[in-house]
Amino acid sequence: MENTRMKKLWIFIIALIGFITTIKLAIIYYNANFNPYALPSFCNVNDFIDCDGIARTTESQFFGIPLAYWGLFLYSFIFLLLIADKLKNFKLLKFMEVFKNPLDYIGALGIISFSISMILLCLSLFEIQKLCILCAFTYILNLLIGLIAIDFKNGGIVKAFKQSFNDFMDAIKVKAYLIAFIVVVLLAGIGLTYTTVTLVFAPQVKHARMYDEFTKPDHNKYAVSGNTLGDENAKVILYAYTDYRCPICKVNERMIHKLAKELKNIKIVHKNLPLDMECNKYLTQPFHEGSCTMARYALAAKKQGKFWDIDNLFFEKQPVDEAEMIKLAESIGLNIEQLKKDANSPEIRQEVLNEIDEAYKQGINATPTAKIGNDVYVGIKAYPELKKWAMENGAEKR
Repeated sequence: MENTRMKKLWIFIIALIGFITTIKLAIIYYNANFNPYALPSFCNVNDFIDCDGIARTTESQFFGIPLAYWGLFLYSFIFLLLIADKLKNFKLLKFMEVFKNPLDYIGALGIISFSISMILLCLSLFEIQKLCILCAFTYILNLLIGLIAIDFKNGGIVKAFKQSFNDFMDAIKVKAYLIAFIVVVLLAGIGLTYTTVTLVFAPQVKHARMYDEFTKPDHNKYAVSGNTLGDENAKVILYAYTDYRCPICKVNERMIHKLAKELKNIKIVHKNLPLDMECNKYLTQPFHEGSCTMARYALAAKKQGKFWDIDNLFFEKQPVDEAEMIKLAESIGLNIEQLKKDANSPEIRQEVLNEIDEAYKQGINATPTAKIGNDVYVGIKAYPELKKWAMENGAEKR
């Protein structure tokens, strides 16, 4: 009996620490995804140890519910199990009598949650490539809870799971408890369906899904050939400032191709803004190396009427050097000798410099940047927002 009391005391203390920790994680999650004015949390240490960064990923939720909220539920349930023998004496909480062996249930929950934690840790280290130190702390707490609760001298882990299952089966033999269980499962299913569909607690997932159409396919299904994207004599002109080494510029490029297919009275004009010291005099340190060369070859391809062809290939294939750029040019039937001559001509070199100067004079120094009239947007809009912006400026549905 004394041993059981000590176990419950230690489990309570550890669960309380876990509960407080998950409250902090819930706050970090909220600030990262809902509060644009929030300052970095204390565990945003560097590019690797970054709780805030992990909170913004799609992996920080399950069924649309933040993992921190699942943790709060776990620790709250453990608290209930610890005092189940007391709660069952209250008429409204008589159902707590079904929890006959609370330490077995807590032990099973601890091991299950720790196992899930190890999967999350692998995702964090190998996919996201960041570590949340508060999350890792709760993983250790979950293991400790499981190890303390389990009676290793009397069946150990196997007994904990077996006893939990047997008690559950005994409980649902009582009709009232079976009905109650079914109702709880149905309500939980409805709730999880709602959070999964609406993503009301996971705006980062909703945001990511908006871009799936443009990030997941290997090829740009909206790609056009030639030098014109949109209507040649359109009244609305969208200037797209891009860098061929810019990762999100590829996504933005696919969006503007779709925009040109869906809307009329709009023309997209590409503007080179390579963030590469080879040609960008405004930079103070190396960044997107090779983008100056790609800009020159894209302009050279334009002379042969295949600007958007090579533009699309450059974003998709990311050639590492000039030799690979030439191979891509060969694949679309360009005159290679003329292409090399044009790409290395003083005229095209100067054209790239002029486009960079033009951008910086307007205060544009990042990619992607879009401009319609005097309205400038730095970064990437979700496609519905991009389409709405274009239509507000005069573009129309086809």
